[in-house]
Amino acid sequence: MKKNTIITVLLFSVAGLAVMTGCENKRKPGKIYMPDMTYSRALETYAPIDTVFFTTNEKNPRGEIFYNSKPVEGTVARGELFPYLLPNDSLGYAMSAQVKNPLPPLTTKDSLESARLFNINCAICHGAGAQGNGPLSTSGKIGAIANLTLPIYVSMTDGTMFHSIHYGKNNMGSYASQLSRLQRWQIIQYVRTLQPKAESAKGAATAATKADSAAVVKK
Repeated sequence: MKKNTIITVLLFSVAGLAVMTGCENKRKPGKIYMPDMTYSRALETYAPIDTVFFTTNEKNPRGEIFYNSKPVEGTVARGELFPYLLPNDSLGYAMSAQVKNPLPPLTTKDSLESARLFNINCAICHGAGAQGNGPLSTSGKIGAIANLTLPIYVSMTDGTMFHSIHYGKNNMGSYASQLSRLQRWQIIQYVRTLQPKAESAKGAATAATKADSAAVVKK
């Protein structure tokens, strides 16, 4: 009888200790009975990384499991277009003229989405009509904002325009982190709908050149 009592007391003591050490916090359990199964090499998205078992230092792991949160090189996210590989230099800018827009003509639904993206990301500088008269432009705080309806931008290829959005150009920073490649190409197609036709733009440029020449002659 006394033996049974001692065993019962011991069992309750162990159970109580297990509850106190193991169930204090569901997200941060206490004692781990089998750590090799608790800490797997596979991690769930946004799960906190225990620095005792994992490291992001590939050169000096100190025995921990190396975990690289970056995507595997060469992989493409689902629904994303292939990477843009031209370098951010003068040669890459020149070569971008040969890059074609991979998207087909926008449907009505896509047109509404591209207009929404333009108004959110671009209109604050370039204006709703892409004429360089957005709120930041007219405030005088930022200068040299491009009027995308001018002939120089009408004749600019889609690839060069994409290159400028991807890496940034002059006062405009890169939008590669704000917009997916698909969205950047959509915005370019929307900009084309705001621009005058190439023939009209060419005629306007010729008229402006003649006017400048006439002014010089008068002087």
